[in-house]
Amino acid sequence: MHTNKEKLLKGVKLMGGTLLLLITAPIVLNSSFKNQDHPMFIPVLGIGIVLLVAAIYFGFKGIRTLMGALFND
Repeated sequence: MHTNKEKLLKGVKLMGGTLLLLITAPIVLNSSFKNQDHPMFIPVLGIGIVLLVAAIYFGFKGIRTLMGALFND
């Protein structure tokens, strides 16, 4: 049983991007809620929600890729 190194590297890259999204999404959402009276509230809130959903999606995809690389689907 051998580890698929290319798939493992892809999974690590996905998890790195997920980490970046997990840091930026709450910051964007927090700044949105702090400025509710600003005219850009709705667009910034939308961007924060999209970043949050992307973090969840890429997190699951990264974990699935890592598990596939380690356990040879």
